[in-house]
Amino acid sequence: MVSFTPEQTAFARAVSDFCKRETGTRAQRDEWTDFGKELHSDALYRKMAELGWAGINVAEEYGGAGAGNVEMCIFLEEAMRGQAPVGGVGPTLITAAAYEKFAGEDLKREVLSGVVAGDCLSISMSEPEAGSDVGALTCRAEKVDGGWVINGQKTWCSNAHFAASILLIARTDRSGAKHEGITQFHIPAGTAGLKISQIDTLGGREVNDLYFTDCFVPDSAVVGQVNNGWMQLMAGLNTERLILAAMQLGLAERSFDDTLTFIKERKQFGRPVGSFQALRHRMADHATEIAATKELIYSLAKASDENPGTMMPREASMVKLKATEVSKAMTIDGMQMMGGYGYAKEFDAERLMRAAIISTVYGGTNEIQRDIIGKTYGL
Repeated sequence: MVSFTPEQTAFARAVSDFCKRETGTRAQRDEWTDFGKELHSDALYRKMAELGWAGINVAEEYGGAGAGNVEMCIFLEEAMRGQAPVGGVGPTLITAAAYEKFAGEDLKREVLSGVVAGDCLSISMSEPEAGSDVGALTCRAEKVDGGWVINGQKTWCSNAHFAASILLIARTDRSGAKHEGITQFHIPAGTAGLKISQIDTLGGREVNDLYFTDCFVPDSAVVGQVNNGWMQLMAGLNTERLILAAMQLGLAERSFDDTLTFIKERKQFGRPVGSFQALRHRMADHATEIAATKELIYSLAKASDENPGTMMPREASMVKLKATEVSKAMTIDGMQMMGGYGYAKEFDAERLMRAAIISTVYGGTNEIQRDIIGKTYGL
């Protein structure tokens, strides 16, 4: 089973205790989220930032905790298990890692100090005709004196409506292969020429369309190397998929906990419904899958900490695939086992299910993850 150091165990307990204290009841969560209308509470997240958690894996020289991937996963797992409404944390940690690896020193200090204080970030890759095939993107940035002019549309951009800045992936050269000529740009909130438009979804206000019209950014906005953005994206895959997996692990655990409590208390035919073999066996299967997923996630987290900079595409895709499929199965089954109560908004089961279902799509669909895994075996 997964083993933590005494310090890591204490950290997990601290995050869990914080969530029980701040978001342990439905009334508390409603207060933080305006009755579920918002997926991210800035006020709650900044309380976490005061404890050093928002910058958990930001280097100490930029004000962060300088912790590794194991600690990052612990934080995300316990925050999601505790139903802390900090939906902006995943994209923020993914984007912060890119700035820390590739941004110039001045920009790095500016952005990362904000992350440590509780600012959220957003990363924009997808377009209407470039989803799973990100390399087909056409949003263009053209060089002009002193900077770049950006035109085009991006879509499915998480956090953009409340992020301090957006890391834009844009086309800067059309002469080579589709994965060439891509560059990353720092776009601060409120930049002239950028319009952010909400996309209504099953999960509420979570993602956005971005429209760039003659949007000027200075040369200092380039993150990393011009035309090398694709390789920079690939370098962050371990971190990105670990983050997504750890969050879904916590969500699956919460669904399991809530379902277990319900089926122990709910009685039909004179006995708790959980005592019937049909439900007992289903819960046994889910417990096993969740435990196996936790092992997979933390084995990659430890390997990444021990081998920084090493790309592990097979393992990264495996953790994203496994965690999101387990979370989806657990939340759907949990709602089913709760019967009509699982469908009622009075309980959290239906919200957990909505959050789990989309996880198999974002961050690279699970079909894409299976394709990547297959290719690593020469298929």
